[in-house]
Amino acid sequence: MTAFLIAYMAPLMFCALVVFLLLGFPVAFSLAANGLFFGWIGVELGLLHPALLQALPERIFGIMANDTLLAIPFFTFMGLILERSGMAEELLETIGQLFGAVRGGIAYAVVFVGALLAATTGVVAASVIAMGLISLPVMMRYGYSKRLATGIIAASGTLAQIIPPSLVLIILADQLGASVGDLYEGALIPGLTLAGMYAGYVLLVSLFRPESAPALPPEARVFRGGELAWRVATCLIPPLVLIFLVLGTIFLGVATPTEGGAMGASGAIILALLKRKLDFKLLRQAVESTGTMTSFVIFILIGSTVFSLVFRGVDGDLWVENLLTSLPGGALGFLIVVNAMIFFLAFFLDYFEIAFIMVPLLAPVAQKLGIDLVWFGVLLGVNMQTSFLHPPFGFALFYLRSVAPREIRTSDIYWGAIPFVAIQIIMVAVVILFPGIVTGNVSKAAGAIKGSAIEEIQRQIGEPTAPAAPEAGDALPPGKADDPAAAIERMLDEQK
Repeated sequence: MTAFLIAYMAPLMFCALVVFLLLGFPVAFSLAANGLFFGWIGVELGLLHPALLQALPERIFGIMANDTLLAIPFFTFMGLILERSGMAEELLETIGQLFGAVRGGIAYAVVFVGALLAATTGVVAASVIAMGLISLPVMMRYGYSKRLATGIIAASGTLAQIIPPSLVLIILADQLGASVGDLYEGALIPGLTLAGMYAGYVLLVSLFRPESAPALPPEARVFRGGELAWRVATCLIPPLVLIFLVLGTIFLGVATPTEGGAMGASGAIILALLKRKLDFKLLRQAVESTGTMTSFVIFILIGSTVFSLVFRGVDGDLWVENLLTSLPGGALGFLIVVNAMIFFLAFFLDYFEIAFIMVPLLAPVAQKLGIDLVWFGVLLGVNMQTSFLHPPFGFALFYLRSVAPREIRTSDIYWGAIPFVAIQIIMVAVVILFPGIVTGNVSKAAGAIKGSAIEEIQRQIGEPTAPAAPEAGDALPPGKADDPAAAIERMLDEQK
């Protein structure tokens, strides 16, 4: 029995964690309890030295001192202030009027506002609830299909997970050891592309099933001409200014993500003051909700630190690495298996739990296979977005159910989400097939190289590529110009 425990400590530890999570125990405590329990067993069996567990306090203090994680409360607070100050309501009413004459116009407005809210709030719950309260009754009143209406609202709300300033990208950057700014730059184009694909689906529905997505009748379009233009300008300019204040300063290198979050929180307070919506009650609710969310994240991070310390101590990282590197197909096989596994786990776990449990195990393997970690992080972010829409445990579906009218059944919400889950899966394939949409927009991603899309995808899946022509002033050692291995080593040395 002792020999069995020593030989299979890592897989037993991982399986025990899965069992605890499936039984419904809190994630943070399941991670920490598993780590401490198997750490004690390892010490008793002589597999671990007791000094290993003495590193835990230092690691926990390291989490508390991590400046990057400060962006989480800043962006959460910003989103809550904006959501409660009425910005989402004004945007939806105005953009709905702007697109009202077009068949499926309200659905287009939901996608547009969902992307705009994602770029200003970064909070999925706020986006889904706001659009569900405001747009869903209007869509039902004018004859929209229940499935299309609920699906487009839930899916557009989840754009807050992939379009910066996304909270999950901050967590992924921390777990991957990558720059938050690089992940923000890399995720921008895929996020906007996903929004465009949602709009494309609405277009197809309006063409082939026009009764499911009608235009607003003339009597419902109350704003016209100059009044509509003024409403559009006054509703769009404040959030666009805030987007530049947050994302523009980060992308330009003027501010770090933490500083950008602080400016965004300050800008949200100013906007609420200008709208005369800021009072002590609103401020208190935002602060309490921000504290709850931040504590939730930190406790999971502490639990995952305890688990990962012991898991690595029993050579769990080597077990995972051997398991994944031995897959057929090399890097491409690894990507297919990992994405299938993340998609499956998203049925039961939310994106924070997946990021804290799985990403630390996958990142070293991806790095060993030569995969760009920034690109890998964006790919996982797109995949984990499905966790919000998966029936039956998708959180966006729960948020929408809580505000949907009684005539909309839960089955309508579930069936409405399925086409958008399929669109997200297609987006995962697009990111794998065309990695340039991520790396081409990143100025400082480690491992990013210049070249055609074909060269980039070949590099990502491990196929040999033609060596790049040296730039002026680059001297190559004799005999090394045609050595791909040396070229890769040289590229990695330059990026360090």
